[in-house]
Amino acid sequence: MKLAYQRPRLFEPLTVRGLTLKNRAVISPMCQHSAERGIAGAWHLVHLGKFALGGAGLIFVESTAVAQSARIGVRDLGLWSDEQIAPFKAIVDFVHENGAAIGVQLAHAGRKAGSQALWEGGRALTVEQLQETGEPWRRVAPSAIAAGPEWSVPEELSIDEIAATRRMFVDAAERAERAGFDVLELHFGHGYLVASFLSPHSNHREDEYGGSRENCMRLGLEIAADVRAAWPEEKPLFVRISAVDGTEDGWDLEDSIVFARELKAIGVDVIDCSSGGLSDETRNMNVPRGLGFQVPFSERIRREANVMTQAVGVILDGQQAESILQDGKADLIAIGRQALYDPYWPHHAAHALGHDDGFEDWPIQHGPWLAKRAPLMKKLKFTDNSVRSLTGSGHQLGETGQ
Repeated sequence: MKLAYQRPRLFEPLTVRGLTLKNRAVISPMCQHSAERGIAGAWHLVHLGKFALGGAGLIFVESTAVAQSARIGVRDLGLWSDEQIAPFKAIVDFVHENGAAIGVQLAHAGRKAGSQALWEGGRALTVEQLQETGEPWRRVAPSAIAAGPEWSVPEELSIDEIAATRRMFVDAAERAERAGFDVLELHFGHGYLVASFLSPHSNHREDEYGGSRENCMRLGLEIAADVRAAWPEEKPLFVRISAVDGTEDGWDLEDSIVFARELKAIGVDVIDCSSGGLSDETRNMNVPRGLGFQVPFSERIRREANVMTQAVGVILDGQQAESILQDGKADLIAIGRQALYDPYWPHHAAHALGHDDGFEDWPIQHGPWLAKRAPLMKKLKFTDNSVRSLTGSGHQLGETGQ
């Protein structure tokens, strides 16, 4: 008796609020440092568009600044101005036309504003270099504590400035809606503004935004509540956190579980579970990097906060992703640098899992050609893996990141 076909969980649809994703494969936000005046251009259309052709269910635009002064790098994207809306809409329309959903990650770099692109060294820009740009850079934080030896001491935000920062996120969310994005993600990890409020290493305030865990969470919860109120009810809201901030005696997984519960109560739908990035200066935790090294964070937050989670971090192939989902460790799988290595990762994962052997899920401009070739490949006993092996593009852990 022939067993009934069972669709891999990675390729089961997932409904979050009013949005149904065609599969659980998500492209992580990845800074490209290729914008002019924060405006998306041809690079971003091709960069993001290829992932729609590649079969992802949801694609995230890179960290997008809520203020010009709050960018990670000089050429980062932004949503602080109305002129940035239309170029994003062109990308959103292309992604929708090719069957995927698209989200944008909103961020404020805080005390880590102003750094080089990775290919330029990735170092913090000096105060003099920031001034030479002629732009309104400003490093701000809960307390006047530098992110590390190379970073200048940030300005401590006043209560009024905190209120203004909350408004920046709301304004950017409203622009994201006008651009047609399906999902918003708030970047509360990697040592940027909200993450710096969470950690006792960077937050020494003695007012309502510092001291206790409840106070340190306040800004993040306020921004999430503000954005949830401004963002359409039917559209999902994600939050990326550093489940552990990467320092000894800093923000830890137990804190993140509490934070995730509070975020869910506000109306956050998915917790995107990353880690690290707080500082160059504090003593670092030993968090070994390896296959799926952040998945245990996703698993515990999902179970103990009873919230959907997204796993990310050295997830390399379909079988690994499928196992994470089957074991209940996450609801979504985010692929970053492995998607740069293989933009068609979702399609290749589908084939490896025995799904879509007829290439029906590929773009119509591609699928029929591949289906026509398939009998020959079968006759020659070639598989996706053997072709990649011949071309020298097999998975090499040392060449990958997320």
